[in-house]
Amino acid sequence: MNLPSNFEDLITEAEGLNLYKKLILQLNKDLLYANIDLEFDEETLPTSLKFVLQETVFNLINSKFSDYLNLLYIVDVSELKIKELDGSDAVKLSEDVTFLILQREWQKVWFKAKFS
Repeated sequence: MNLPSNFEDLITEAEGLNLYKKLILQLNKDLLYANIDLEFDEETLPTSLKFVLQETVFNLINSKFSDYLNLLYIVDVSELKIKELDGSDAVKLSEDVTFLILQREWQKVWFKAKFS
């Protein structure tokens, strides 16, 4: 599996395979497990999904860092990929982490669809 390299490619691939709603459901499930008070409607537009998730990640980084780390653990984002990010700008960091979260959630959804 080749992982999408940007948000637009990820959404295009998810919608093309009719898996966008499953991506949202998977994200909602992991947010619930991580005890993050956020749930997306299945009809959420991709731009809104990205914006709201990025805002949530930004707030977690700045005010609830242990919850942020827990979310990364629950979603199973690669620690190596997180360490490669530049943490000097919290806004850019939250954008990059948001993409990594969505990329990992997409990976889970794609594997379930492919092998079940």
